[in-house]
Amino acid sequence: MPTPSSQPSYTKGPDAGTLFEIPIGDAFDATVSRHGDREALVVRHQGLRYSWAELSDQVERHARALMALGLATGDRVGIWSPNCAEWCIAQFATAKIGAILVNINPAYRLEDLRYALNQSGCQWLICADTFKTSDYHRMVLDLVPTLANSEPGRLNDPGAPELRGVISLARQPPAGFLPWRQLDDHATRVSAQSLHQRQSDLDVNDPINIQYTSGTTGFPKGATLSHRNILNNGHLVGESLGLNERDRLVIPVPLYHCFGMVMGNLACVTHGTTMIYPNDGFDPETTLRAVAEEKATALYGVPTMFIAELASPVRDEMDLSSLRTGIMAGATCPVEVMRKVIDEMHMSEVQIAYGMTETSPVSLQTGADDELERRVSTVGRTQPHLETKLVDEHGATVGRGEIGELCTRGYSVMLGYWNNPEATAEAIDDQGWMHTGDLARMDDQGYVRIVGRAKDLIIRGGENVYPREIEEFLYSHESVEEVQVIGVADDRYGEEIVAWIKVRPGVDIDGDELRAFCQDRIAHFKVPRWFRLVDDFPMTVTGKIQKFRMREVSEQSLKEHGHA
Repeated sequence: MPTPSSQPSYTKGPDAGTLFEIPIGDAFDATVSRHGDREALVVRHQGLRYSWAELSDQVERHARALMALGLATGDRVGIWSPNCAEWCIAQFATAKIGAILVNINPAYRLEDLRYALNQSGCQWLICADTFKTSDYHRMVLDLVPTLANSEPGRLNDPGAPELRGVISLARQPPAGFLPWRQLDDHATRVSAQSLHQRQSDLDVNDPINIQYTSGTTGFPKGATLSHRNILNNGHLVGESLGLNERDRLVIPVPLYHCFGMVMGNLACVTHGTTMIYPNDGFDPETTLRAVAEEKATALYGVPTMFIAELASPVRDEMDLSSLRTGIMAGATCPVEVMRKVIDEMHMSEVQIAYGMTETSPVSLQTGADDELERRVSTVGRTQPHLETKLVDEHGATVGRGEIGELCTRGYSVMLGYWNNPEATAEAIDDQGWMHTGDLARMDDQGYVRIVGRAKDLIIRGGENVYPREIEEFLYSHESVEEVQVIGVADDRYGEEIVAWIKVRPGVDIDGDELRAFCQDRIAHFKVPRWFRLVDDFPMTVTGKIQKFRMREVSEQSLKEHGHA
């Protein structure tokens, strides 16, 4: 453990370059003017390719169509779809007219949809027909049954009182849905001049995006982000990666999340980099194939995605030598996984990025020239134009090497939670600091190491146990492919430790062997009481592990076996 320092855990990122003070549509147009003939977007599962000029034509026509539907600046447009070309087009079309894009999780079901549409007050919804086990059309009709007998734009249903109509991405949707392919007809009703006038009236601080955070308790909260928030964050992420117009980025992460639409699409737009969508949802083989066949130079993913790619039986058949960089983020990154990505996937400049939806999302990032140890053990240093501090439970800044809650301040902090001033005030203090809920340590060079979530801290017999430390240790066992550590209620110690383990294929190991591996190597109070060998972990569609669900399953299982 680092020795605490009298130096406070506070850093300010460099004022590197100037921030964009233009709306997203203007930045998009600037890239089109510079790189019009270059490839902008490749959507492999749809067989679509667009140059920047061709993508611009699609964006302009659909922006005019949305204006023709009556959408004004500040109106909300929901999008409920997996990754596809239409998602990208909708992102930039809504940005050009100042409509607020409401990202709806593709995994949402009926009641989740009802909440998101009504809490945000969506006037229009763009939706796919199906994805995996979800039938979007059926759920929409269950929510607003009068849609089937309504003219597009004239919906009036108590299930979603502010919703006027639904645009379907299907070629032949049911009655009542407006087909996406018919938007071209509506575009003719609005002139290019009217669109450009609308675009010129936008302000960089206008809200342009609402993303619902996946809380473990209570209702999701709609983080409201401005042009300035997300355009600059995407740009600075791309700057750290050294992106340019010759780079080609594979984006297998969901577009509905900041990782896809900000760190992916907006980083590419601000650098003229090609966006490549390998599939509608994540699949390790199609992702690896996209890298190889498109000669990609960069790849994104959360740790579980990289783990799946490393374990894929087709990996050795794929030429990944074009790769140089990328980002692993969205969850704490296991050291051994990071090393393999660098060594076996040719991503010598891969970086770690840390953040949250409420900060647009990235607030800390490693650099391409950081030594390996920094890149595998920290989440880097404070991004340009931002501030970071670690505070104790009283709000006082802790010393270097001490554990505190990570807070962020600067251009990236959201405008607030949509129509939820109470939650906003709880998250952002009166000095503008966003409180993340993550526990971290900062070293004397300003590098930050995340030690866990404040709510994930395990207190066993009066000892503070950080799951991250145990996870890193267990990753050093050659049989362990993936591990997650949680705390469960215990009458004697207050909490006990459970380790969920996914072992490598073909390996036969049990909890007793893993427990013996821990003995005398880590403190006795950190040794898990129980080991649960699993094939998979419960997770969100973005690949984030749901520890609260693991806790529920573990406690129920222990109760059934007489341990609670």
